[in-house]
Order: sequence, then C-alpha cells, then structure tokens
Amino acid sequence: MELRDIEPDYMSIPSMLRDLRDQATTLLRQEAALAKAEMSEKVSTTSRNLGFLLFGALTAFAGFVILLMAAVAGAAIGLAKVGQAHNAPWLAPLIVGGLVTLIGLAFIQKAKATLRKTTVVPERTVRTMKENQQWIATKVS
Repeated sequence: MELRDIEPDYMSIPSMLRDLRDQATTLLRQEAALAKAEMSEKVSTTSRNLGFLLFGALTAFAGFVILLMAAVAGAAIGLAKVGQAHNAPWLAPLIVGGLVTLIGLAFIQKAKATLRKTTVVPERTVRTMKENQQWIATKVS
C-alpha cells in the first residue's frame, strides 16, 4: 500500500473553504426565507387587525354620534332648567363638542406615542443573522 492510497482524516484547505462557502450560502438562503416569512406574517397579522380596527372604529363612531346627540339634548334640557337655553341654543352643542374634542386629542396623542415605539424590523431574523455571523467567524478562525 502506498502513501497516496491512504485517505487523510483532515480536509484540504480548498475543500474546507468550499464547504464553508456552501454552508454560508445555505445559511443566507435560509435567513432570507425566514425574513420573508416573518415579514409576511407581520403584514398578514397587521392587515387583519387593521380591518378589525376599521370595522370597530366605524361601529363605535356610529354609537358615539348617537350618544353625543343624547348628551346635547340632555345639556339643552339642563340649560333650559337654569333659564339659559333660550338665550344661547348653541351652548349645549359647544360644551359637548369641546369635551369630545379634548377626549379625541388625548386619544390621538396616545396613538402617536404608541406608533413611535412600533417597529417593522424582523427581530428574529436580525437576531439569527448576528448568531450566524458569529458562527461564520468561528468557522473561519
């Protein structure tokens, strides 16, 4: 038996580099697939929830308008009892409208603050990409 007939227990440097290249390519493809799946999931969930939000908002708005009409009528009756309704028929809608506007502005501020904190970055993909960078670094060194 000759020396060249014996298979070495180690890989040559070119074959190790090819293996590393192939593994890194596979890893990047898997990361791209993960990012695509994660973004698709986020878009799907967000779209569905936006639909629910829109329907809920429209339904709540209809009920809210009816409640406002009742509040204006109640305020008008209250003002009539103190003798102010005949002098200022616009006063009851003004009071109710002002209060509703303040409540609406508070909700807008809350929504803006929450939206500022929202991110569309695929966190899992970013995390695994960092882990993969570390893995490649350990393979190269």
